[in-house]
Amino acid sequence: MVTRVPEVLLRHRIRIEPYAGDSAYGPTYRPAVEDVPALVDPSPRLVRAPDGRDVAAAVTFIAGPELDCPPGSRVTLPDGRTTTALTVAHHTAPGLPVPACTEVSCE
Repeated sequence: MVTRVPEVLLRHRIRIEPYAGDSAYGPTYRPAVEDVPALVDPSPRLVRAPDGRDVAAAVTFIAGPELDCPPGSRVTLPDGRTTTALTVAHHTAPGLPVPACTEVSCE
């Protein structure tokens, strides 16, 4: 039974700087995680941001279920663009033969 999305399907490599909170000087981030396996989908879609606004996400990616990428994290895509995570969804289905993964929509 498959318990997580197979890494062979995660064809792209991205960089994530996990959001740590706000300071007097703006957002702060934890140390960057390099070379994160992901599958990037550049198709725009409408998502609901944590503050309740409907926002057009420019890119969505999936990664392994252990991904540490809270909303507000800075993400560098394979083409070099830098974006911000809007929503994060952890997909699990205990006992079912479907892979667990994390889906992140970015501005």
